[in-house]
Formats: sequence, structure tokens, C-alpha cells
Amino acid sequence: MTTIRDYFRQTVGRLAPLGSEAEYTARIIFEDVAGYDRNYIFVNGDREILDFTMRHISDAVERVLAGEPVQYVVGKARFMGMDFTVTQDVLIPRPETEGLVDMITDRWEGKSDLRVLDVCTGSGCIAVALSRALPFARVDGIDISDGALAVAKKNATNLHAGVDFRKADALSLRASSAPEYDIIVSNPPYVCESEKATMDDRVLSYEPALALFVPDSDPLKFYNAIADYARKALRPSGQLFFEINPRFAKEISEMLSAKGFTGVGIFRDYLGAERYAAATQSSES
Repeated sequence: MTTIRDYFRQTVGRLAPLGSEAEYTARIIFEDVAGYDRNYIFVNGDREILDFTMRHISDAVERVLAGEPVQYVVGKARFMGMDFTVTQDVLIPRPETEGLVDMITDRWEGKSDLRVLDVCTGSGCIAVALSRALPFARVDGIDISDGALAVAKKNATNLHAGVDFRKADALSLRASSAPEYDIIVSNPPYVCESEKATMDDRVLSYEPALALFVPDSDPLKFYNAIADYARKALRPSGQLFFEINPRFAKEISEMLSAKGFTGVGIFRDYLGAERYAAATQSSES
């Protein structure tokens, strides 16, 4: 008889090539494939595990060992305490991006009935998290990818978030005749093509290049376009927030100041990298 606990240990051993991620990955697979979370294994670990369940877990392990990110294998990723559906149409939500959401909610908590726009929404993780965190906020999310929008809409439905998703190109946004947003946020493509050589194969092989890369000749192409739009679409004293490539923190700060934003700041993520930019629309705009 093979127990749940014994098979968990075997699975961690099989995942040893992942190094320090082996146990974490095994826990994700056991919880999402078989419904066995940490507490269940602790309490019921001596129970026999069914052959059917072992086969499903083994299949997931094989996919991970072949290089597929575990989040795509199980079809979900954890973000801000919520489970988001993910497919290869969207980037896997990352812990760094949680810091961007925290920054926005810290600055705007206590205010209600806000209008929020998430540009390059992907899985919708930022838009959904802000919809749930900001009281009575009206949140829009836009993306150029039909596949991403389908995932984002599913996440909003599953997580009971009132977000209006629509298709739009971040590089050619047109503002309404009057400013309409209090907050515009974006985690756009920002990885230079030349950085591919240093990236994890799991990212290059499985995550959507459309959402990742910009040409070396124009690394700020999305930031410039979105900032130009934000100057017209933000209400007076509204704020623009970006997740950024730390390589270009200085250039992004200078660009935002040159476009007329005030209170421009660059902020570090939990690993100490310059990961976020924030700027405020002039009160006279």
C-alpha cells in the first residue's frame, strides 16, 4: 500500500531537479490535481492513495519536468490571496505585481466610486484585485489579445469582480473628450529582446511573447504611449502606475516628468529592485 504521505515524498524526490522549488511544486500539484493541501496531508497522510490519483499526479509531474510551468499544468496561479485561471495566452501573475496592487490600494484606500483602467490586463489579476479592494470602484481592463481577454473575463466571473474587459491596442488608445479615470495602471511588455539569453527556458517556451518583449531600439514604447493617453484620460490629481524594467527606471522617471506629470517616483519591490513608477496628473489639467 502506498500512502498519501509516502507518495508526496516520492513526488518531491522526482522533482529534485527543480532544486529549492521541488517541495513547493509538489504541494501545488497535490492540492490542485488531487485536492490534498498541506493540512490534508498532515491529517490524512497515512491513508492509501488511489492508483487513479497517482497517475494524475505523475502526469502533472512529467509535464513540469519537461519544462512546463506548474501554474499552466494545474491551470491556476495564486495572486493576492486568490486563485486565478491561467493559460498560455497570459503571463503567470507574479509576486512583484502584488506590490503594485498594494501601492495603489495604500494610496487610494478610503476613497470610493473610483474609475480605474488596467492597460495590458492579461489574466486580469490587477483589475480583479483592485475591483475587490477599492469600494464601489468601476474598473475597466483592456488587452489586444482575444485569448487573454477570455481568461480575464473568466477570472472576473469566478472571483465575483465587476470588471469591464474590452479589446484595445495600448499603443493607439484614444481618450474621451473629458478625463474619466482616477487611476490608470499598467504592467506592459517591458523585457528587451536582448534579455532573452538570460531568461528561464520555462518563460521563453511557454509564456506569451506578445506580453513580454519590446525591441531594444524602443524599450519605452508602451510607457510612452500609455503616458500620453493618461495625460488626457486622467482626472486632475489622478494617478498613473507602472510596473517597470529596473534597467530603465531613470529613463521612465525622466519621461513622465517631461510629459508634465508631478510627484514622479520610482519604488522598489520586495527583492529591492526598482520595479514600480508612479506619477500624478497635475491638479490644473
